[in-house]
Amino acid sequence: MSTATAPASTGRPAASEAIRSWKTPIILGVLAILGFILFGLEAPSSDVTFRLTEDNAAIQLPNIVVSAPVLGWIASVVLLASAAYAAILVSRYQRIPAWLIAVFAVFFIAAFLTWSIGSARSPSVALYGLLAGSFTLAFPLIFGSLSGVLCERSGVVNIAIEGQLLFGAFAAAVAGSLSGNAFVGLFAAAVAGVLVSLVLAVFSIKYIVNQVIVGVVLNVLVSGLTGFLFSTVLATDAAKWNSPPRLPSIRIPLLADIPIIGPILFNQSVIGYLMYIAVAAIYFGLFHTKWGLRTRAVGEHPKAADTLGVNVNRTRFMNVLLAGAVAGVGGAFFTLVAVSSFNRDMTSGQGYIALAALILGRWNPIGALFAALLFGFASNLQSVLSLLGTPVPNQFLAMLPYVVTIFAVAGVVGKSRGPAAGGIPYIKG
Repeated sequence: MSTATAPASTGRPAASEAIRSWKTPIILGVLAILGFILFGLEAPSSDVTFRLTEDNAAIQLPNIVVSAPVLGWIASVVLLASAAYAAILVSRYQRIPAWLIAVFAVFFIAAFLTWSIGSARSPSVALYGLLAGSFTLAFPLIFGSLSGVLCERSGVVNIAIEGQLLFGAFAAAVAGSLSGNAFVGLFAAAVAGVLVSLVLAVFSIKYIVNQVIVGVVLNVLVSGLTGFLFSTVLATDAAKWNSPPRLPSIRIPLLADIPIIGPILFNQSVIGYLMYIAVAAIYFGLFHTKWGLRTRAVGEHPKAADTLGVNVNRTRFMNVLLAGAVAGVGGAFFTLVAVSSFNRDMTSGQGYIALAALILGRWNPIGALFAALLFGFASNLQSVLSLLGTPVPNQFLAMLPYVVTIFAVAGVVGKSRGPAAGGIPYIKG
């Protein structure tokens, strides 16, 4: 009787067990080489001062002075080593750990800041102001990404985030102006977001129209409608229609005096505090309640959920409307916090960046929060660097938020998968 000889082990998983992707190591390698050239070889010879606290802050922290050449060379070595380690891991069919990406990102951002500010006319920057501005600019992105989480966890692709934000901003401006009350404008913004979501839900869930097409059409429709009303109504009598009051800032004593993070986290408008509540509530609801279990079930296995007695389409319908209210509140930020008026297409594609933050955050409210903060930092950085007069071309600075979006989604997310039933209509029976 013959015996079968087992094949020799090569120490490498079979192709069916692991798939080797060189995308992330290549991206890290390109960025590392770019960093070596800019931050190491072309590093400015000056020292850079990072101011941590305001002059009138209750608790003062000393400034941080960094040598641009020293930090540049240290960062270059770390970046090249990280890229090489990522390549070694992929060659062994091993997963690239999240901490490696985080270390690479921190050193790249720190070196880029030092290089760009060190080349400016005045090599000094208020770090607390940079972080505070980034946090504030991230508010609409966070609300928009939370809206996307609610929809896509339910199995509905929400491309209409841009339209929800824009219509929320418009409604907040008009209602706030007519009533003279910013809180009335905030409520109107939530209602406006629900109206956009109602159209999305009716056509994509009830009439089974392609969800992506409906979302794109809604964005174009809201842009055209608000643009027409702005030019024909708001612009003709701005004092009546387009002069909403601002939401006041609410300062929490003691907590707001904490250096760096205190003024950022605890001296916010109502929308800022609502953001904290929304992130915590949606995270807890999705992963620790019966409603969240049903929501995730209809987004992953709607037929199985239906078998267990869950009304799939009704659950999707209600969650899409809730998502619209969340995005509408985010839209109110533009007209009740950022500026006290509405302008044509003032969201400037923030809804699409929120969609990228949703993907980068892996359809998780906490992940979407940090991804939105990353994009907010990129948006604010372009403004700060422009004011400092750095050698970075203005055209590149304008591209910066979108370049970060592309690299983050294409390189970091990798093989992340959204809900299995996302974008697939459910027909009972």
